[in-house]
Formats: sequence, structure tokens, C-alpha cells
Amino acid sequence: MNRRDVLRMVGGSSLVGLAGCTGLFETRSAQAPPLPENRPDAVYYPTHYEGMKMPRMKEQGGYKCALTYSYAHRFWLMKPNGITKVEIQPEDSIHLMPVVWETQTGIIPPDVNPQLTITQDGESVDQFAPWPMLSQPMGFHFGDNAQLQGDGTYTIEVSIGGPSTRRTGSLAENQGNASFTFDFDFSESTLNEISYTDIPDDREGTKGAVALMDMEMLPNSQVPTPDALPGDVRGSGTSGDAKFVVTVLDDASRFGGDEEQKYLAVSPRTPYNRTMLPMMSLSATLQRDGTSVFDEILQATIDPDLRYHYGTMVADVQTGDELTITVDSPPQTARHEGYETAFVDMPDVQVTL
Repeated sequence: MNRRDVLRMVGGSSLVGLAGCTGLFETRSAQAPPLPENRPDAVYYPTHYEGMKMPRMKEQGGYKCALTYSYAHRFWLMKPNGITKVEIQPEDSIHLMPVVWETQTGIIPPDVNPQLTITQDGESVDQFAPWPMLSQPMGFHFGDNAQLQGDGTYTIEVSIGGPSTRRTGSLAENQGNASFTFDFDFSESTLNEISYTDIPDDREGTKGAVALMDMEMLPNSQVPTPDALPGDVRGSGTSGDAKFVVTVLDDASRFGGDEEQKYLAVSPRTPYNRTMLPMMSLSATLQRDGTSVFDEILQATIDPDLRYHYGTMVADVQTGDELTITVDSPPQTARHEGYETAFVDMPDVQVTL
């Protein structure tokens, strides 16, 4: 049985039942206070938020990778039977987050699926594929709690695979398959220097979000504001507390169509922070004068200008057309506190173009 199987089995265990295991775990559990009562089915202010450290950055094959870490976190997984909570475990040392982005555009692709191998003095310490995650201060990232063996120097290899999401423009040439090796000097005292900010009791659990942190040399996972999107922005709607912005481009040739076709793009984002919402399944119906003129899936696509979005070619879009966006499956990402109750139950979005 591997560590991820163990996490899934004990995900419902209480902190009270485990808090006496080790002094290390008592320190970790102190970073996870009780969740707010009556959390809304929306984005809400969490109990606290934390900073992070970035010891190293590397570049290879058209990508850059920064190794970042913070305190071990509780988080939630999207599973077929609903949201499953993953608690901090006694062996968890840090929350390890390899941030990978496309060098030319700064876009953080959600489909490169990093694999992490941690060794010390040539001996295996931990090996896992971090989860794709949504965090209010961090945005979209890959992360998981890692198990180290105390203070010391570790070698961490991050390998990424080829893309599985359609790429357009200059991004179409970047096929991934790169690896980055870091020497990581870890100490408990340095970990404990990372900031920890408590949110006042009267604010936690209310609708809103912690702002994205300023990560200095690192890009963020925001999508463009509506007025910065290319094309003709025709409207927006909300579902599950996510905002969906619709824009129409006159020339669909770079998306696999031709210049006579239109490209209809849907750009979902979190409220407050405009973080991209990847790993969804969307379809759309376009009606004109009560008659359906389009009824197909929307393809997840990464474009240098539209960034991560869902789109399709259509013959034409006319003023007054009715667009129905159906969320066939919500974002299949893990969530940090403040996002786990949002983007789950997502009814259809209606937009008059």
C-alpha cells in the first residue's frame, strides 16, 4: 500500500485522535484550526493563510520550474462520490509545490502532471505525483504533502510529461517532456519562518477570498480581465460561484478552423482572484430565434492571448443569440480551504450574446 492509499483511507480521521502521535504532528496540527461553521456553497475566507519559500529555480525545454514549499496542509480531493478531505498526517513534513510555466508566455499549464522523486544520499525518501490544486493565495498549482527525514540536504527531481490539452499559436511547438533537479536544504527552523496569518473570527467563513500572494519572480495563474480578452466580449454568467466570460473571435484559423468561421471562447475564472478553472468538461448550445444552430462540446485549449479557456468553431454568431453553457463535470482539481465548497454544484449558464 502506498502513501496515497493511506491518505485516502484516513482522510476522515480526526485531528483529536492523532494529535498525540508526535511532537512534530502537534506543530503541524496547530496550523489547521477548526473549520468555520456554516460555510457557504461559494468561495469564502478561510481560517488562515500561509506564505511559502522558493529555494531554487531551473529552466529546460521551453519551461521553467520553481521549487516552492510551505507548511503541510489539509486539502480536499474531487472524487466520483463527492469531496473527500485529506488531513495532515503524522509523517508529513512540508507541502511541496513545483511551479512549472511556459518560458515565453508565463502561462502555468495544468496538464504537465509533474512527478517528484526525493532522495537523500542516494536513498529513496519519497516519490509521488502532486495533485493539481486551487488555493486562494497560490492560485492554481501542483502540490502535495511530502514526508522528509528531518533536517538535511535532499535531491528533488521534478519531471513533466507532454501536453494533453490543445495548444495554439506559439505554444503548439512546446511539447514538454523536461526534468529539473534541485538540491534542497531543509530545516525545521527555516520552515517555521514562513508567515502564518490568522483571519479574524468575524470574517472567516464569509464570502470573499484572500488575495493572490505576490510571488515576485513567479507568474500567476490568472486569466485576463474581460476587457483584456481578445475578440468581442459578448457577456458573462455565473455557476457554482465561478464566472464564465464569453468572447467571439472573427478568425478561427489558429484554432483549427478557417478565417470564415468564428471562434467562440468561454473563459471560466474564480471570483475575486480571476484564477483559471481547468480540468472541466463543458458543452454549449447556441440558439437563434428558438432554433439550435450549434450543440457540441467546448474543447479545453491553452492560447497565448486567451490563456486557458474552452472553445469551439461556429459558422456565425449574431446579436441576440442565446448561449447555454453546460458544466458536464466541475473542475477536477483538489482544493485548499476556502475553495472546497465552491465549483461543485454547477447549473447551466445562460448568456444572451
